[in-house]
Amino acid sequence: MDGNRKRGQKLALLSNVNMNLVIRMLQKQVEVYETEGYGNELGILMNPSSSYHAFGPDITFLAEDLMELLEHDLDPEAAGERIDGWFARLEEALVSSQIYYIGDAYLQGAELAAADRGRKAALEGLWQRRLEEFCKIHANVRILPYHRLVETLGEENAFSLKMWYMGRILLSNEAQKRLCALILDRVRVESGIPKKVLLLDLDNTLWGGLAGEHDRTPVVLSEEHAGLAYKNLQRLLLEMQKQGVLLGIVSKNNEQDAMEILKKHPHMVLRPEAFAAKRINWTPKHENIREIARELNLGLDSFVFWDDSPAERQLVKEMLPQVEVPDFPDKPEELAPAMAEIFREYFEKAFITEEDRKKTAQYTAFSERNRLREVSGSFEAYLRDLEIAVRRMDPKRHVERLLQLMNKTNQFNLTTRRYTRAQIAELLEDADRCVYLYNVADRFGDNGITAVLIADCSGEAPVLTDFVMSCRIMGRKIEDALVEDVEKDLRSRGWDRLRGMYLPTAKNAPVSGLYERLGYVEVGAAGEKGILYEIGLAKTPERRYDVRMEEQEPEAGK
Repeated sequence: MDGNRKRGQKLALLSNVNMNLVIRMLQKQVEVYETEGYGNELGILMNPSSSYHAFGPDITFLAEDLMELLEHDLDPEAAGERIDGWFARLEEALVSSQIYYIGDAYLQGAELAAADRGRKAALEGLWQRRLEEFCKIHANVRILPYHRLVETLGEENAFSLKMWYMGRILLSNEAQKRLCALILDRVRVESGIPKKVLLLDLDNTLWGGLAGEHDRTPVVLSEEHAGLAYKNLQRLLLEMQKQGVLLGIVSKNNEQDAMEILKKHPHMVLRPEAFAAKRINWTPKHENIREIARELNLGLDSFVFWDDSPAERQLVKEMLPQVEVPDFPDKPEELAPAMAEIFREYFEKAFITEEDRKKTAQYTAFSERNRLREVSGSFEAYLRDLEIAVRRMDPKRHVERLLQLMNKTNQFNLTTRRYTRAQIAELLEDADRCVYLYNVADRFGDNGITAVLIADCSGEAPVLTDFVMSCRIMGRKIEDALVEDVEKDLRSRGWDRLRGMYLPTAKNAPVSGLYERLGYVEVGAAGEKGILYEIGLAKTPERRYDVRMEEQEPEAGK
């Protein structure tokens, strides 16, 4: 392997036009499949004996030229049939352990100059709708924004007729470089661990000017001039929030003045309910951030802090080095572009789950639960009043969420084992593995899919190799109910014992005594530092918890 090339995920770039030069660019950075020509991308995918399958890419990029795929036939009916046929063949070739990126098509060709007005957009729309439907069905398929790449450059700069006629190389040199960069960026996003919370100042950050100084300095927030720059920033932040980024406020203001603007200003896009946590006071900001971390039960390394004040940013950097503190732009018109870059660097995800979309509501409910706990007469009364309900889910329906839980949970994680998509796919098909995935809800709302236990049943007794719960449902004895559900299921399958593993890490100390508390006894070592526990399933200890088990989700296809 080239000494300058990064080790990591293996890629393939397939197309119906010549992409060899892009592949050469990619090979300088990552390991890339040496394609067998072009124009037979589906044949390569569908042939299990092809060199493509021998290479075994982790991510496959399909960059199709729509005009070539349509064979230059601009009839909408014929185009629809060809597009449907292409996706049907691709569907037969998909491998669940791999990730696929398919370009949203850009239709170009000399004949479009004489075609009906709107034909280009209509044919591109056929592809786009079919692609979006395909992605909804297949969680391991993503959209590659190829169309935007061409639009940004413009047709005259994106395509090269000379190179096309010489060797079926459709893209210009600049477009090839940008496609290479786009592919590498998607690889980065696939392998990254995004931050969870963006904490924002208010004055001269979410709006211009100072809250509470209305007579002398009205806040700058409107549909024109600098006010529009602040409003567009908020529009971008709202879209980020809808994709699962938790927003919070850490601002030195009179709370009443700030809340008046948040609630009533006619140009506020972000209302109070958009924020999962708010600290509007005169307390040092690093102390407020620590308090929010405790409130949301998140590590400080989950946070990004954005403030117009260099002094405030520097203090947070010094006091809380785990928190990311990006620079702040000099001019209002740079606010939205700067935030777009922050989103790409710290928060962008390859796939948005339903759990992500519900995140703000879930963490707001988390705060409401904490308030209930403060007013409850006892811990037992608090748990009873929560009305917790748990439902076992089909893991094959929720692979993306299962991957998130396994790879991003640290505190309540008994072994902190990480899995690739291929390993999860293999595990779900293994008859000797039992995967228990759970959704948790209560009176304040749906916490979502927040727990997973995996039992290896290949030996003399099943072993819980993985036990993971989201931090937002910790501390309510839900784990007692989940373990008991697993124990009952394994007992019904004929097992008389169950073992559990604990491998200590720097972050999972909160679960160090879990198995002892649940009645398991230590029976040996698990690796160099781990501990193996065991319990008899004929008669397990009585455990007290207030959790209602609901009917489990039907399996996929039933």
